[in-house]
Amino acid sequence: MTKILKSVSVLQNLSDSYTERLEGFYIVWYRGRWHIPGLKVSQQGKECKEALMNNDRATAAAKIQEYLEDEDNIPLNIAIIGESGSGKSSFVNAIRGIKNSDDGAAPTGCTETTMEVTAYPHPNFPKVTFWDLPGIGTTNFPADHYLNHVEFEKFDFFIIISADRFRENDVKLAQEIHKMKKKFYFVRSKIDHNIQDEKESQRDFNEVMTLKRIRDDCIQGLQRQGFEAPQVFLVSSFELHLYDFSLIHETLERELPAHKRNVLLFTMPNFNREIINKKKKAFKAKIKYQALLSALVAGVPVPGLSATVDLGIMVTVVQEYVLWFGLDKPSLQRLADRTGVPYENLFAVIKSPLALEKITVDLLLKVIALMTAESALMAAEEGSRFIPLFGIPITMGLSFTATYRILSFILNSLAEDAQRVFEKSLGLETSV
Repeated sequence: MTKILKSVSVLQNLSDSYTERLEGFYIVWYRGRWHIPGLKVSQQGKECKEALMNNDRATAAAKIQEYLEDEDNIPLNIAIIGESGSGKSSFVNAIRGIKNSDDGAAPTGCTETTMEVTAYPHPNFPKVTFWDLPGIGTTNFPADHYLNHVEFEKFDFFIIISADRFRENDVKLAQEIHKMKKKFYFVRSKIDHNIQDEKESQRDFNEVMTLKRIRDDCIQGLQRQGFEAPQVFLVSSFELHLYDFSLIHETLERELPAHKRNVLLFTMPNFNREIINKKKKAFKAKIKYQALLSALVAGVPVPGLSATVDLGIMVTVVQEYVLWFGLDKPSLQRLADRTGVPYENLFAVIKSPLALEKITVDLLLKVIALMTAESALMAAEEGSRFIPLFGIPITMGLSFTATYRILSFILNSLAEDAQRVFEKSLGLETSV
């Protein structure tokens, strides 16, 4: 309530100037117009600013909505290539967060199971597709024709997988991909098997030295094939938190176009604490736009409309949080199956009442009711629109603040749950 009174007081004292600041982001009401310093410089962002300068709130809201929808509908197509038995199908399944035996999994086996290009959409993000490509040695196409055969233009990047050493065909394929100005990455799979074999066969086993030897052997083999400065990532499709899987993500994050980075991030399994923190940071960056959309709708002089739209926005966003953090029931069950940790044990460390539930307006209202200050902001929002002269600006400021703070609180609590579930899945003591 103090926040509400402060907002009203500021507007009455300054007559035509008001600033709402939240964690470095701010909106300004000045001389009868809203200004948004720091709004992302995109086409929609520029058009939104122009609309606000002209007090055209409907157009500004439409541009913010367009920006948010564009962010959620960016496609990503990842090609996985490897010879028979290289582990590419297991890799496809692991990065999608499912087991080899699950419905919809890429088929695995010692014989070649991929003779044609096969699409495997991510189970939670259908715009992200992993394409299992036939090994170049299993087709009648040489490297320079192979890429045309598999329609290489549609892929954002290529992952070339081998279970031992990379062959001449792998190098030729990488060179052709390079000529076509696409990114490719060499991945050495089944590292967990190699480590286990070395442990059993060597008296003085040293894991660090073993990994270095495997990496050096792959690099030298590629260099002998004429590849000048190859980078090789060592992975286990069954233990993504070990070895180089996080390094693959960091490399892709650095090299992908900016608008594709979050798409990749959101589809990644929670294989370490840092990936969860990165997701949280990416979600946090979007809250100001969701709050701004809420504020713009609040400027429409229709009683009850703002609260209805606010809750609709928050329901959609919270559903995304639950899904992207892997806190929905199907994702938690897949994690339990993959790690061998009972579902009940993972469930036991979750604290948020929003996790594992279907997000509805009624459920969200129950959670918001426990947030005293935010509930007061929402309650005051409708009443403030009837204040003479300054009612609409006050209502918009309150709507922005309430939406921002509610979503931030929920995001923090679900991120903490994701950290606890991750630690429990590895048998670690939860510390969040």
